[in-house]
Amino acid sequence: MNPTETVLVIGSGIAGMEASLMLSKAGKKVFLVERLPLIGGNVIKTGESFPNMECSTCLVAPIQQEILQDSNIEVLTVSDIISISGKAGDFAISVRKRARYVNIGACLGCGMCYPVCPVTQPNNWEQNLVEKKAIFVECAGSLPNVPVIDPALCLRLNGGEECNLCMEACMFGAIDFSEKEEILEINAGAVIVAAGFETIDAKEIENLGYGKYPGVFTAYELERLLASNGPTEGKLRMRDGETKPGRVAIIHCAGRDKVGYCSNVCCSYSARHAHFMKEKLPEVEIFDIYSDLCLPDKHYQKLNTEIRNGTSSYIYQSDIAKMKIEELEDKLLIQYLNEQEAEVSLEVDMLILTVAIKPAAGLEELADLLEIEIDKYGFIKTAAGEIGSVCTSRSGIFVAGCAEGPKDIPCSVLQSEAAVAQVMRLLES
Repeated sequence: MNPTETVLVIGSGIAGMEASLMLSKAGKKVFLVERLPLIGGNVIKTGESFPNMECSTCLVAPIQQEILQDSNIEVLTVSDIISISGKAGDFAISVRKRARYVNIGACLGCGMCYPVCPVTQPNNWEQNLVEKKAIFVECAGSLPNVPVIDPALCLRLNGGEECNLCMEACMFGAIDFSEKEEILEINAGAVIVAAGFETIDAKEIENLGYGKYPGVFTAYELERLLASNGPTEGKLRMRDGETKPGRVAIIHCAGRDKVGYCSNVCCSYSARHAHFMKEKLPEVEIFDIYSDLCLPDKHYQKLNTEIRNGTSSYIYQSDIAKMKIEELEDKLLIQYLNEQEAEVSLEVDMLILTVAIKPAAGLEELADLLEIEIDKYGFIKTAAGEIGSVCTSRSGIFVAGCAEGPKDIPCSVLQSEAAVAQVMRLLES
């Protein structure tokens, strides 16, 4: 393995996928390392992507398929980095590939193994709105469309009992309980960190009622409700799966004061949410409760203007920390301070919290392992004094996408292109 012809990419979201494809087209061998059992990242959780309101699955699926079929790209799902040594142009990297217990080559993705499994668990990919089995794919349309078995929950693998139900249900012999984890040794000339993001736990924002009142949802829960491959197949419903909300409020900047920065995309995706809620339920009343608006692109300003001109009523609140949420029978009462600091109330059926973006779980540990610096917020730190830099504090390791900080899809793609340019300059010099 020639390290100057090889690049390791960590994370298979939109930034990691785009970087991998560009490097492959430039003739480089790419190892794409993903801790989850599927590729695609957070973008495939969304129903449609702004500003063009494109179907996210339709947008990303061709990219996923191209990656899986590209002979220059080796996709390592359920995998993580365990060590790295060397220098720019010649890194020695150890990757732990955990056992999937399902043979990717033999499985056709028929799904016959799911219903027979006796173990259920919350489906965190679906924001815990539904359950999944101990053998599962994260969501409809997952790629690779091959399940993985959770060894901690599987009755056979955790020693609970001699259960063979999924194996017996699989007519293709794809279930393999003997599979073991592997340690792969990779020599690469450069590394791109594209480990993505997650959102803060809305329960931490105690005054906004999440986890206390069932009518309070996070923006990502709403994403899954609106998505055609989500738990309700795109139907906007309350937690019982049947009731249609008549009045919905979106609270902007939920958790911004906790993280200390603007998450950059929330105002734009709130406008998109209002657009699709109205499309799903034309009779629904929508209210956007905000203190600031961040619309960093001319397209987002246009979308926001269109939404304000008929889809949603925008309401100013002066202090989110003083907001109060109460439940009155089957309604939610939102109490807030208006522009004159007077207390005003609004009654709704559903409340959506645009919770703040934060670094992905494990990013700090990954940065320590890679010996690169993080900033005061926990994102990967880039070179000081260089606007738009993708260079980390260690030569040969670059960053792209939300691992560097909150950003939208176009900016993540642009940053991945910049990272690839830096990689090519390094490896070709």
